[in-house]
Amino acid sequence: MTLRDRVSGLFKGREEFDLTSGDIGKPLFYLSLPIVVTNLLQTAYNLADTFWLGQYSTESLAAISFAFPMVFLLIAFGMGVSVAGSVLVAQHTGADEPGEAEYAASQTVTFAVLVAGFFGLIGFLGVESFAGILGAQPAVAPLVGEYMRVISAGLPLMFGFFVFISLMRGYGDTITPMLVMFGTVVLNIVVDPFLIFGFESNPLFGMLGLSGLEASLLAATGYTGNGVAGAAYATVFSRGLAFVVGMAIMFQGTRGVEVNLREMVPNPSYATRLVRIGVPASVEGTGRALSVNLMLIVVGFFPTTVVAGFGIAVRVFSVVFLPAIAVARGVETMTGQNVGANKPDRAAAAAGLAAKVMFGVLALVGVVTWIAAAPIAAVFTNDPAVVDVTEEFLRWVAPTFGFIGVMRAYTGSFRGAGKTMTAAVISITMLGLIRLPLAYVGVRPPAVLGIESLGTVGIWLAFAVSNAIGALLAYGWYQRGTWRDADVRRGPSAGDDDEEPTDEGDGPTSAGEVDGPTTAGEVDGPTGAGEVDRSRSAADATTDDGSDADPTDPAPVDD
Repeated sequence: MTLRDRVSGLFKGREEFDLTSGDIGKPLFYLSLPIVVTNLLQTAYNLADTFWLGQYSTESLAAISFAFPMVFLLIAFGMGVSVAGSVLVAQHTGADEPGEAEYAASQTVTFAVLVAGFFGLIGFLGVESFAGILGAQPAVAPLVGEYMRVISAGLPLMFGFFVFISLMRGYGDTITPMLVMFGTVVLNIVVDPFLIFGFESNPLFGMLGLSGLEASLLAATGYTGNGVAGAAYATVFSRGLAFVVGMAIMFQGTRGVEVNLREMVPNPSYATRLVRIGVPASVEGTGRALSVNLMLIVVGFFPTTVVAGFGIAVRVFSVVFLPAIAVARGVETMTGQNVGANKPDRAAAAAGLAAKVMFGVLALVGVVTWIAAAPIAAVFTNDPAVVDVTEEFLRWVAPTFGFIGVMRAYTGSFRGAGKTMTAAVISITMLGLIRLPLAYVGVRPPAVLGIESLGTVGIWLAFAVSNAIGALLAYGWYQRGTWRDADVRRGPSAGDDDEEPTDEGDGPTSAGEVDGPTTAGEVDGPTGAGEVDRSRSAADATTDDGSDADPTDPAPVDD
């Protein structure tokens, strides 16, 4: 067997494994591995920016340390739409309802682009003011503005690709997004240094021994690059191209879930369903993003070298935690499809297996990171002071990496079941009620406590403690089992985690429940294959008596 055969054997398409029957470990592996690769490629965008801007100037590196959490914040506001779409597609697919899955995907794309456009406008207009609030120094704040204005303008394109990934994952296809991402990340890495440096002092030409060619190009064009804004242009262009390719694939419908232009007309009734599932996920994502931004206020008490070191360490975390995030997304899809197929025990087994494996894998990665902290930091900067800060941060947090794997596995299963509010509460508790207060008190303890400031160690310690507590909280809550009877196809279940489960097989006896297909794959309405009567399907959340249903009732990186 050749090396190519061995590698290709690690990747299997949706048609080659069953998420709702048979073995659990292999389907979860085949589902998660492409997500790991996709997330590695996605992180390569940010790492490329970090690497090249680190060669450009320390101020530019500090600028993206502020900008990355702000980008995540903008995306987090709208991420609930993609989470809702992924969960709905997964549960409809598990229940063998392809028409409803396609409609969910089509509506998700429409509302995702609208939401991203709205928040992109807010980001474009308010970025520099927000950077000042976060404590960006005068030399750094304008650079943050340059980067963020470009990103904000391109947010619909960037977010559109994230939605493509989510919808395909909900269906169970994680290979197609990986392949699309590969091509666009290569494009970004190639374009990045040219848009940042232009043809003046571009380190890429020096690495390749082409300084003479650089001088000729500079003389011919006079282009000296766009600095920090150039990195943003490269990212938007590459991710925008990925979105276009992704939409072409979904319109064609030969791989993964299909979207139809006629079903993309905004349906306000269906929007309530997306809101019901998605708002808690947006709250979770926004809470994570705000925690990073608010943490920057604490980090901003220290010199720019500390801010830069903090930013590098957070980028390193974004790579380290990719397996946990990928497996959590895999668990989310497996839970969604198995809840849709009425197999909660199988969903629980998948979450438990993922938690154990990720704890072991990330604990081992933590040991390696602790030992190699200094060389890792030196990859991104040649400033000794920044290297020292990054090394110290990594060594404090590395021993708790395993706990992140546990927390991610169980919160992923909560989301897949539709219990997005539970996942949000766990996340916000970990970040907002534990990490931030501990960091602030560690850096600036109230006089009444009678203790001295721990300096930057107070921040690092807060990360370590919150990681451990977050894992224990997620595990304990999951064992309660209140997620088992959740089914977002039937009605509100993303909110109160203590609500009484409805009896299987009952009709719509409470607000928000709707008639689903009477047998697997069947829907009321037109007899044409795949057509769905929106007046009687989950698209119009109405009860049998015609009354309105109750509409009340998510990487980057923060761990």
